[in-house]
Amino acid sequence: MWFAQKILNIGGNRRAYWPVHFTSKVYAPERIMVGVDAYPGYMGGCYIQGIGGIRIGDYTQIAPNVSIVSSNHDIYDSRKNHAKEISIGKYCWIGAGAIILPGVVLGDWTIVAAGAVVSKSFPNGKCVIGGVPAKEIKFLDESKCVAYEHSVKYNGYIAAAKFEKFRAKKLHI
Repeated sequence: MWFAQKILNIGGNRRAYWPVHFTSKVYAPERIMVGVDAYPGYMGGCYIQGIGGIRIGDYTQIAPNVSIVSSNHDIYDSRKNHAKEISIGKYCWIGAGAIILPGVVLGDWTIVAAGAVVSKSFPNGKCVIGGVPAKEIKFLDESKCVAYEHSVKYNGYIAAAKFEKFRAKKLHI
């Protein structure tokens, strides 16, 4: 995937510092901070737009055809944009075809059902949300939520030990 993305520039996602599928699109990767083992757009058909800023926590899984949109048009004047940062916690799971809109905050262990449209925040996490618009469907038993860490850690293609230096130099979030 690295060769196709970085050398051949298949899919046009060369600037992303993490693996991105050639059918996914990433805009403003310098405004997107991905945690350890979190790869927005790794699955096909995703639309990740970081104009307003996106933070994705460690070990968050993102399914195919997910849209994460941090800036949207003004409803009265489409020439204007409203950008708001999106924050997704650790150990989250974003189901296929879900859409996350500007300004949303999802706490750790939030599961977003397939096809959900998330237009409001669920900062406490530890829940399953779904529907249009998304609402809480189920609360998770905190004692059953398993935190884990890989022995070798990477933020995209960057070793975790070197990520803060990379972040300070290359990212604007």
